[in-house]
Amino acid sequence: MKNCIIIGGGIIGLCCAYYLKKEGHQVTIIDQSSMDFGASYINAGYLSPSHIIPLAAPGVMKKGLKWMFNPASPLFIKPRLNADFMQWAWAFNKSCSVKNVNRGIPAIKKIAMLSRDLYETIREEENFKFHLEQKGLLMICKTEKMLKEEIRVAALAKEEGLPVREISIDELKQMQPDTKVDALGAVLYECDWHSTPNTFMEEMKSYLESVGVIFLKNEEIKDLTVTKGKIISVNNATKTYTADEFVLAAGSWSGLLSKKLGIKLLLEAGKGYCINSERDLGITMPALLAEAKVAITPMQGFTRFAGTMEIAGINHNINKVRIEAISNAAQQYFPEINLTAAEKDASTSGLRPLSPDGLPYIGRSSRCTNLTIAAGHAMLGWSMGTATGKLVSEIISDKKPSLDLDVYHPDRKF
Repeated sequence: MKNCIIIGGGIIGLCCAYYLKKEGHQVTIIDQSSMDFGASYINAGYLSPSHIIPLAAPGVMKKGLKWMFNPASPLFIKPRLNADFMQWAWAFNKSCSVKNVNRGIPAIKKIAMLSRDLYETIREEENFKFHLEQKGLLMICKTEKMLKEEIRVAALAKEEGLPVREISIDELKQMQPDTKVDALGAVLYECDWHSTPNTFMEEMKSYLESVGVIFLKNEEIKDLTVTKGKIISVNNATKTYTADEFVLAAGSWSGLLSKKLGIKLLLEAGKGYCINSERDLGITMPALLAEAKVAITPMQGFTRFAGTMEIAGINHNINKVRIEAISNAAQQYFPEINLTAAEKDASTSGLRPLSPDGLPYIGRSSRCTNLTIAAGHAMLGWSMGTATGKLVSEIISDKKPSLDLDVYHPDRKF
């Protein structure tokens, strides 16, 4: 049995704790927040093997530059004279290639498929009640150009063995019979599931506490003590914590902490926003509005509208222009949906940690023998959460990993 400290209590940190505890280890989670907000709570709830194309793909940087002057665009990159940002931007631009996409597709699919199935396994084995449905995911398109692009991506997914098909506008209307749809057609990924994030997070925290996992909330790690390539302790302003093994799962803050170890973990925070409506809006199927990059998810007791990618540093400021962009997009595709001022005023944001190539960092860095890194999952932290936790526990328990970890290695070059 090892004494393990996990830095970060989001979806990745909780799943690491779950599987480490299953292996018989002693686990402590340290988080700088109250652990009840952020990306793990406000995401679209998708378990999406369909999202096989990494963020760093051909043409994305060009789009980012084009959209830089449009604060309502789906992707907004705020230029900054900051060395870390410039290094990340250079590596991101370099990664926007066919080679990176071809490398990323199987890597994303494998971890997302494993993770999706593990959510169901956890639910069954622990008798959890969190919301989980297997309805698939619609990619709804308003233009011929986007529909052709989604059909092209669907063909790649089919080659990977994922069940996906094009559906007509008539079929789309039958799938969403309780509200009007304004679109040309859609692609349906039958492999995708969806959930309500806060129900999982709350149930998992309660379970972990019941089995002896220690939670230290509102504790910001300020420094780490390292001797001969091994972490001895982590420290906040007043306390020191020691352990045998450490897991860095601090999301967008992971790059700041890794710096203290001499590890150059290129990460940028990608802010996403969400609006919830508790009214019955007639949405029965999860849908991604393809041109607008806005997700609509029927959750347990409400409908969630989530989207945008704002790369502008670490902050939780709410940009009202981007909230209006999400609201307007919803109405463009579903004309009868009109989000209220109160719903928009209650909107929240979360930060997704973006690696330059769109793949997570999972594994041990050569610079530190007792540190396992689990960060950089971009928009797929929820989709990859359980599998990442399992992989981390296998690394620390000296077991053969369920997946080949080379493609996710934190020391990889860009």
